[in-house]
Amino acid sequence: MFKLSKKLQALPPYLFLEMDKAKRQARAEGRDIIDLGIGDPDQPTPKYIIEALYRAALDPANHRYALDQGMPVLRRAIESWYKRRFNVSLNPDSEILPLIGSKEGIAHFPLAFLNPGDYSLVPDPCYPPYKGGTILAGGKPYLMPLLKENAFLPDLKKIPFNARKKAKIIFINYPNNPTSAVVQQSFYQELIDFARKNKIIIISDLAYSEIYFDGYKPQSILELDGAREVVVEFHSLSKTFNMTGWRVGWASGNKKLIAALAKVKSNIDSGIFSAVQLAGIAALSAPQEHIEHMCTLYQERRDLLVSGLNSLGWQVDSPKATFYLWIKLPKTCGSLKFAGDLLEQANIVVTPGVGFGKYGEGYIRMALTVNRERIREALDRLKSL
Repeated sequence: MFKLSKKLQALPPYLFLEMDKAKRQARAEGRDIIDLGIGDPDQPTPKYIIEALYRAALDPANHRYALDQGMPVLRRAIESWYKRRFNVSLNPDSEILPLIGSKEGIAHFPLAFLNPGDYSLVPDPCYPPYKGGTILAGGKPYLMPLLKENAFLPDLKKIPFNARKKAKIIFINYPNNPTSAVVQQSFYQELIDFARKNKIIIISDLAYSEIYFDGYKPQSILELDGAREVVVEFHSLSKTFNMTGWRVGWASGNKKLIAALAKVKSNIDSGIFSAVQLAGIAALSAPQEHIEHMCTLYQERRDLLVSGLNSLGWQVDSPKATFYLWIKLPKTCGSLKFAGDLLEQANIVVTPGVGFGKYGEGYIRMALTVNRERIREALDRLKSL
């Protein structure tokens, strides 16, 4: 009787929901599942942030609708954090927009600029909302393959003239999910020059900037000259402060682009719960020792899992950032089948690469979001296959 809209029908399946269904079924059967799938930190939110939320939640003044543009004090805290971390100066009144998680803003941004038939230049494999937000806005994703031989960077020179003329937006995400690839300043400069020449908006997803290893420290594209003309950068407290369920992030950059996203947002939702905003201020304003501890923890897990998989004959690179391993399949089969076999035969959950796009086929993603004992157990199970 009821027919889905063409836009909804055009959306690819959201793989994480399918994975969650399979995990729940396995757990319902009483199986001991080791979940290396979805990237959800296993460590608790730092205590000082929880305490700030508690204090704020007790204040009835925080129980009302929150302003769409966020509290001025939160925008100033974001301004200060960006200045300390990247030496980037932002106007808190026009160049920063708090969001109910960065996913909300990333998915809604295409509504502000895409007309039917317009393109978004989308990396593949990628975080699914880049494609989903484009399709729901009536646009078309034009895929930019991320290949190992190109260090998992899009080759801008291979984007044809016709695609460049139809494109309004290009999505980038470094440190990258799912490949864990990182970039140098030269790529950002090439991208800015490309976007300015072709009048394309750069959407930079910087969600993993605070998880890094081996002396590498990610940059913001906003550090570079010319970026303010064409860039909106998205950030989140989810991975940085183990706050995935709190839903607090922001967009920053070109003030006209921020204003357009704010207009979309004002017609779709309200602001972040005020108590959560105040907890976010506590996170951003406190000394950042938590981040150093977090990076050490993930590095130890990375080293254990990488060395263990390589000892089994797999060929796994050691990433410089994120809490993911992007792993070439150790045998010839589809990534969906390989992931299904691991769940069925070893009770291990991994993410099939094809779930991030067709160029993710041939890979799986493992998340470093379980403790070392569980990683050792996973390696033992893999050894026995």
